[in-house]
Amino acid sequence: MEFLIVIGVIAFVIYMIYAGLIKKKNRALEALSSIDVQLKKRHDLIPNILKIAKKFMEHEEEVLTKVTQMRTISASDYDKNNPEEVSQHIEANKKLQSAMMNFFAVAENYPDLKSQETMVRAQETFEEVEGHISAARRFYNSSVTDLKNAVEIFPSSVIAGMIGIAALPYFEMEEIEKKPIDASEFL
Repeated sequence: MEFLIVIGVIAFVIYMIYAGLIKKKNRALEALSSIDVQLKKRHDLIPNILKIAKKFMEHEEEVLTKVTQMRTISASDYDKNNPEEVSQHIEANKKLQSAMMNFFAVAENYPDLKSQETMVRAQETFEEVEGHISAARRFYNSSVTDLKNAVEIFPSSVIAGMIGIAALPYFEMEEIEKKPIDASEFL
């Protein structure tokens, strides 16, 4: 009888660890999906910003082309359960963010564009979306930390290994994104 109670308690503990791992994994995937929602908003907004700017910046075709290329790459589908594909998706979106920062730095040097009401609203909307992306990244990174801790700390690490749950990569900024932008570098 005591043996059955011990087995029951062990089974219950294993189940609780398993359920906790699944919850943490699903929370991280949900957070990743919320980043995707915000990135979709960014992807939808970028063509409108580029159309507005294009009439003012026709000779800055290289900047516009780079933003368009990065948007296409970062919008591609990926397997959210594959940490390597998640890393590639994160990297593509970092490059898009960097391209947009370069775009706005160059746009600062066009007074007509800078003061045009439609462009001002588009830039404000873009900055708002970037704020939402930032918040979604923080939520995602928090979820990844919880999952990473569960995957690495005993005894849940054993169960995570048995059922194939791995930590997802963090969504981190590149060093260049941490530095202030000097628009004169792009002219």
